[in-house]
Amino acid sequence: MSSQTNEPLLLLIDLQKGFDHPKWGERNNPEFVSNATRVLAHWRANKRPIVHVRHASTEANSPLAPHEQGYEFYDWATPADGEMEVVKQVNSCFIGTDLSEHLNDRGLNQLVVLGLTTNHCISTSVRMAGNLGFEVTLLGDACATFPRRSPNGTEYSADLIHETALANLHGEFCTVSNTNDLIGTQ
Repeated sequence: MSSQTNEPLLLLIDLQKGFDHPKWGERNNPEFVSNATRVLAHWRANKRPIVHVRHASTEANSPLAPHEQGYEFYDWATPADGEMEVVKQVNSCFIGTDLSEHLNDRGLNQLVVLGLTTNHCISTSVRMAGNLGFEVTLLGDACATFPRRSPNGTEYSADLIHETALANLHGEFCTVSNTNDLIGTQ
C-alpha cells in the first residue's frame, strides 16, 4: 500500500436513471439532486479524485439492468474524462470490483460518499468501507431512498428509512455530515 494522502475521494454511488422508475415509490429528500450536483461540481472544480459506481442488476426486469435505459447515469452525474467508473452487481461497491485496490494503490484513505439508496447500496458500501479501514464522510443530504414495507405489512416512509439508515451508520462506520458543512454555501 502506498502512503496515505490527505486528499478525499468522492464516491458517487448508483446515480442512475433507473431510480426514477415508479416501482420504487416516491423518493425522499427533494434537495438530493441539487446537493449531489453541488458536491460533484465542487470536486471537479478543485480537481479532486472521483469514482462513479454503477449498479448492473442481474434481476429480471430490473430498471438497473445493463440492457435497460435506467442503467444509464443521470445526465448530471455522467463521468467526465479521467473519472473512474466501477460496475457492481451487488449492494457493496467493494464486492466483485477492484475499488479497494484502486484506492489503496493511490493512498486514498478518505472517502466522501453520496448517492442512492441510503438503506441499500449506500449503507452496505459505507459499512464495508469502514470495516476496510477507510475514513468515511457520508453526506446524508446528498443521499435518498424510498418507502419500504416490513414483513408484517407495516409501511415505513422514505424519510424514516433514510433517517434510520443514517443513524445506524453515524459514529460506527462513518461520520454523517451535510453538503453545506463540507463545501460551504457556494
